[in-house]
Amino acid sequence: MKECKHCESEFNPSTARKRAVGGRINECPDCVEALGTETAPATVGVMSGDGKQGMVTILRFDDQTRADAYVKAWKHSTGYNKGKSCQMGGTSVLSMDRLGATKIGEHGGNPNHKGKM
Repeated sequence: MKECKHCESEFNPSTARKRAVGGRINECPDCVEALGTETAPATVGVMSGDGKQGMVTILRFDDQTRADAYVKAWKHSTGYNKGKSCQMGGTSVLSMDRLGATKIGEHGGNPNHKGKM
């Protein structure tokens, strides 16, 4: 249990609500929402398959709602929820610019996994 630095009430920093609203470790979820002290950017990692190695892209968004919308569209357009059939969702290519995303990291595997040129 921790004591909030603003309202001095005790709270559990391990609850799902505290993780969802964010804030500093010594701020209760109510004060984080009321004072708007959460300033961490929303980040999302998405993956694609390429030969024997997958590619990972990490994106930063302006807010969590835009990040959630991107992940929902990504899952739809990549066939994420289709199981083994893995059919494309019939959508166009996703635009990071439309939802305010900035690419902050990317790791692409070597599709030439056997060392041949």
